[in-house]
Amino acid sequence: MHIEPASATEWLCQAATAARAASGALARLPETARNEALREAAAALRRHAAAILDANARDLAAYDAGSGTAAFRDRLALTPARVEAMARGLDDIAGLPDPLARTLADWTRPNGLRIRRIAAPIGVIGMIYESRPNVGADAAALCLKSGNAVILRGGSDSFHSAGAIHAAISEGLRAAGAPEAAVQIPPATDRSFVAAMLGAAGLIDLIIPRGGKSLVTRVQSEARVPVLAHAEGLCHTYVHAAADPDMARKLLANAKMRRTGVCGATETLLIDSAIAPTLLPMLVSDLQKRGCAFRADERARTICPDLPAATEADFHTEWLDAVLSVAVVDGIDAAMAHIRAHGSEHTEAIVTQDAEAAQAFMRGLESAVVMWNASTQFCDGGEFGFGAEIGIATGRVHARGPVGLEQLTTFRYLVEGNGQVRP
Repeated sequence: MHIEPASATEWLCQAATAARAASGALARLPETARNEALREAAAALRRHAAAILDANARDLAAYDAGSGTAAFRDRLALTPARVEAMARGLDDIAGLPDPLARTLADWTRPNGLRIRRIAAPIGVIGMIYESRPNVGADAAALCLKSGNAVILRGGSDSFHSAGAIHAAISEGLRAAGAPEAAVQIPPATDRSFVAAMLGAAGLIDLIIPRGGKSLVTRVQSEARVPVLAHAEGLCHTYVHAAADPDMARKLLANAKMRRTGVCGATETLLIDSAIAPTLLPMLVSDLQKRGCAFRADERARTICPDLPAATEADFHTEWLDAVLSVAVVDGIDAAMAHIRAHGSEHTEAIVTQDAEAAQAFMRGLESAVVMWNASTQFCDGGEFGFGAEIGIATGRVHARGPVGLEQLTTFRYLVEGNGQVRP
């Protein structure tokens, strides 16, 4: 369905104005009321699970008529377990501490003025995401708890799924007496809604894109609204010379193959030359049995000659599929140099029993998340105890890593005096 840009802009203006009022109302609600809204929304997701799965089946049928990848289809697909996980995520967020109840600093000046820095909502969030329908539920929950309103524009592939999820969340908001305008979605898939959101300076306070490189690049280049973005999830696992071989095999299999289409999936294996001749064939065999393909540098191919040769571009590629780039490196400095040259500062991991080497790796990189002896797929906000996440930020301003409740707040100052005037 084609929507004229003027119509999309008119819708956005009305939606954002209502969202602004809803955000103010949410910020004034006590924590118990915001938690009730989340729990009512979770209950509605469970009640309407069948309708959500039917809507998702429509999206999957349309997608299957094309020629998409299995990894993308996995991101799009919902199951009863995934719907329950969405609902449980809302319940979990309701149980987290109130991000708006925080006093960040409190001091008294020599003239007697008391100054407090307190947490406050950002206001109206614009969320532009691609295929994963659960992203809308996670974003709505985090925004509701933190006193923000959100306008969600999901990918066209998940349009019916997003609509069914939104309907359930709206029902929960009504049941709790919370403002329905706190969570809104455009009425159609037309891209003019994206353009309207990107140009909504003064209406939307922050845009958060969550998707592939082309989406993030477009948002960053066209937005007239502040953007909280992540670069590609070009994550690395470095198997150090002092790695436990069994641990390395287990961690790499999980980091690459648990879900290949998520941004925390390892895309490049770096393995130390001291252990590569014995360990690399086992790692390759483990992943080949799970259906993984490879792109290997010359040194890796001297050990495993059947592996396809990697190009320079392969080491800059976020595969989001069952493909792994492989390079052999000489020690920790070479591993970090490779990551700096090819990575996106998202998530990196080192596998080693040498604590000194691990600390050098963790201190030596600037990535948003750096791990020691853990799968890169743990970079997800739910695994950090955030309940969920609205994205993973790789920029240097405001937030880095998983963006949860705390990262969806800013701050303001409350100043108390007893008649002071400025000399």
